[in-house]
Amino acid sequence: MDLFGFVIWNGSPEIFSVPLPVIDGSLTLRWYGLLFATGFLISQQLLYYIFGKEGKPREDVDTLTVYMVVATIIGARLGHVFFYEPDRYLANPIDILKVWEGGLASHGAAIAILIALWLYARKKKPGQGFMQTLDRIVILVALTGALIRVGNFFNAEIIGKQTRSNYGVFFARPVTDILKRNDIFTDIRYVKADSITGNYPYPPIKILCKFNPEKNYEEPNMRRFLVNEVADVMMYNARIREHISQGDFVYDLVRDEDGTWYAILSTLAVPRHPAQLYEAASCLLLFALLFYLWSRHKAQTRPGLLFGWFMVILWTLRFIYEFFKEPQVEFEYDLPLYMGQLLSIPFVILGIIVLVYAYRRKPNTEHIRA
Repeated sequence: MDLFGFVIWNGSPEIFSVPLPVIDGSLTLRWYGLLFATGFLISQQLLYYIFGKEGKPREDVDTLTVYMVVATIIGARLGHVFFYEPDRYLANPIDILKVWEGGLASHGAAIAILIALWLYARKKKPGQGFMQTLDRIVILVALTGALIRVGNFFNAEIIGKQTRSNYGVFFARPVTDILKRNDIFTDIRYVKADSITGNYPYPPIKILCKFNPEKNYEEPNMRRFLVNEVADVMMYNARIREHISQGDFVYDLVRDEDGTWYAILSTLAVPRHPAQLYEAASCLLLFALLFYLWSRHKAQTRPGLLFGWFMVILWTLRFIYEFFKEPQVEFEYDLPLYMGQLLSIPFVILGIIVLVYAYRRKPNTEHIRA
């Protein structure tokens, strides 16, 4: 193992934040929200293109977009509520509405989208039966899914298991946010150790913490803060312990030429599989495959062909990727398989059934309105 062959990721989940004194808060734009919305906007434009090539009414795209947005948000939220934390949310139902606190499940979104598109397809428009509509929508879902997983990466959530591979990622942002929360440190940076001695289970790093120059701390007070508070956080904070392996608390206190003080913390990083990026890359490739299959025959594509391949490929990969992830909730440790794997199996079976149905049928020759 190359102890230095890992990536330090300290990217902020926020793009910018504007203070709002009137409400004693701020307006924040986050990467996750931007990528989520961008996925829907790009998907809408792509659906305009698909409908245009197939001679379908452009205004139907707007209706479908509303169905998709509502179904995705409600389904993903309720999926997390009932699949992962039912006890918590049933005890405090009002928390279900607090989407900004996190908690979305792709399996719940998938179920809600199926229901929403079934309701849409009841209108019986030419060339827009249930299976035909699904075939077009899954192209977009694959693309949006890739963007959402990149957003998860920015949030340092859905983290992977520990890895000693050279492509492991040290998610530093949770550590940064916790160390900066009391405003004593104004800047946190990470560097890989230049040299090491001994057989460490994880790669050593140094954390450079800049003391707030406006506070005018005395050196004894800074040392007391480091030993009494920072050491306690580094050793016992559960969120930090996901990303830092802390033994004895080792630090240096230095002062630069302009009088600014820095604490240099010596510790061990815990690189993890970038499971979010695995899924993002897979979704992007799946999008390319589905779009290629559609482009070959467009409106004459066998009904169910794209949907079937989408279900089989996406949820099979999701089943596999769960082996690289940490469980999202505690009870998953007691299950034979993680919840994400158990929920993926029926979707894979459904995809196989739909593929058999699609290949047994003749290519679609239904009249498409020009």
